[in-house]
Amino acid sequence: MIELIGVNKSFTLHNQGSAVIPVMEGATLRVSPGECVALTGASGAGKSTLMRVIYGNYLAASGQVLVGGLDVAQAEPRQILALRRDTLGYVSQFLRVVPRVPTLEVVAEPLLAIGTEKQAALDRAAALLARLNIPERLWQLSPTTFSGGEQQRVNIARGFAHTYPAMLLDEPTASLDAQNRDIVLSLIERAKERGAAIVGIFHDVEARNRVCDREIDVSGFTPGKAA
Repeated sequence: MIELIGVNKSFTLHNQGSAVIPVMEGATLRVSPGECVALTGASGAGKSTLMRVIYGNYLAASGQVLVGGLDVAQAEPRQILALRRDTLGYVSQFLRVVPRVPTLEVVAEPLLAIGTEKQAALDRAAALLARLNIPERLWQLSPTTFSGGEQQRVNIARGFAHTYPAMLLDEPTASLDAQNRDIVLSLIERAKERGAAIVGIFHDVEARNRVCDREIDVSGFTPGKAA
């Protein structure tokens, strides 16, 4: 479902004489349906960069980035948007939403985008918000006013509203208390059971051990260290 083959990535510093900085070389991995793979490595090793390459935020310099059969490295913008709508979910650490949109609609949006009937989408959103302990009195407010932990739970609810075949999870349990952490891990386990292929960054070792099937140290993709 997710496969990288010989992916290289570099950044061009246009304000420094267009200097080219290689950051990833020969990145290769495969994630099957129902599998969760953790990206590990020291800070700055390239975990977030690799996730952004898979999502299409960063363009690979060479190699293949296959998600559901689509090569993200070669895809047109409309194809990437369709992939994100239908196939590839991304739960980041930070909630980015349009101000003044009610929380219930924020969570329902991925379902509405694929044509789910509005009431069914809102019901699914309400169930997830309730499960993640977001008080109902907050559902008609914008989540931009929420605490960091509440925003993270709204982001998780939004990310799990649609049953994406592939998912990217960036520190999904950071800043959560024990109860909500367990709920999020249960959502990940359910996603695996239905066949989702998941790539994640988990600094929480216990969480990683619970939901991840294996680990890949991205330090091996650092230029000069790749096999």
